[in-house]
Amino acid sequence: MTGLLIVGASQAGVQLVASLRALGFDEPITLLGEENHRPYQRPALSKEFLQDKVGKESLIFRSQEYWDEHRVDLVKGQRIERIERRADGSGTAHAASGRAFAFDRLALAVGARARRLEVDGAGLAGVLYLRNADDALALKAAMPAARDVVVIGGGFIGLEAARSAHALGKRVTVLEAGPRLVGRAVGEETSEYFLRAHRAAGLDIRLGAQVARFVGDDGDGGRLTGVELADGEVIPAQIALVGIGVVPNTELAEQMGLAVDNGIVVDRYARASDGATVAVGDCANLPNPVPGSPAGERLRLESVNNAVEQAKVAAYSVVGRREEYAGIPWFWSNQGDLKLQIAGLSLGHDATVVRRDDARGKFSVLYYRAGRLIAADCVNHPLDFMAVKNALAQGATIPADLVADAAVPLKGLARPA
Repeated sequence: MTGLLIVGASQAGVQLVASLRALGFDEPITLLGEENHRPYQRPALSKEFLQDKVGKESLIFRSQEYWDEHRVDLVKGQRIERIERRADGSGTAHAASGRAFAFDRLALAVGARARRLEVDGAGLAGVLYLRNADDALALKAAMPAARDVVVIGGGFIGLEAARSAHALGKRVTVLEAGPRLVGRAVGEETSEYFLRAHRAAGLDIRLGAQVARFVGDDGDGGRLTGVELADGEVIPAQIALVGIGVVPNTELAEQMGLAVDNGIVVDRYARASDGATVAVGDCANLPNPVPGSPAGERLRLESVNNAVEQAKVAAYSVVGRREEYAGIPWFWSNQGDLKLQIAGLSLGHDATVVRRDDARGKFSVLYYRAGRLIAADCVNHPLDFMAVKNALAQGATIPADLVADAAVPLKGLARPA
């Protein structure tokens, strides 16, 4: 079957299907995934699924009836190794299994993979990662027998999983190599807030911690017993969960000769450098979608919101329409009783205002650049989040001199930028 081949049954791949059918695209669609699972939601893997609050079925995006009704050939368990293309953009994708998939148009929704920690003992049983469903199943299966869990990496996934393990009664140590938590995503004030809150909840958090090796009872292939730091200290562990970021899957794009730079380089229409292939989601390096952002500024966004919105733009490109990807990115992370929501991008900020209401457990940081609101981190404060998100979407600002009093609602304070 020809038509459109989407390599990657990810959030972005699923949204691309839905958007194309909504636009009236009636050609055959093949949605091809490497995993032997139906397309599923990832955010709950480190939280509700790990804590057994939700089951596997609740994570599935669509029923088989949906794919049948929308004439989508859903293919599982096929890893594409090589793509041959013709001058008109059509071609054939070759899987490791020997199967071949012909296509008229190609979309890459191949996502990213967990970055590996290459130290001695990395092959020990109990050294785990958390990126996909199989990772989550392995972690969940190992959890009952573990007493001590070491989480390596103080980013969103690491902290979410750390609080989940703590909720399951485990003794949890978080090792972050950098000087603060969630350093790539939030500012110093929010990092410090999370550090104090997580320590108060019972997590042992070590900043500036360097892992020297994993210690086991029988070398590689044996079982993990501890994590050794650069200073020689060995922290007991039956599980070491490594969460040190991801690497975009660009191998197919490179093999095809597409431009790659920390992801597959795309334009504002989600088109790769050949002008025919579209690339969406975590694998794509795109122009900053925030209106008014500096010319030439590019980034790679790892979020459900980006996967959905960029896939909608890619669908327009597939049907021959041009709709630029422009909008306000937003993110969330649930870490125990801390519900973080981020509106906008704080990249390049030169001032911050903190709104703190300890009595109600609410905390927000608003970020400004040249006097204009550009982003906010909001912890347990959905009203602040919505006010900032709406202001940014309207191209407005909220003057910094009006927001310091946490008792004053942000709603209604927006002004023309």
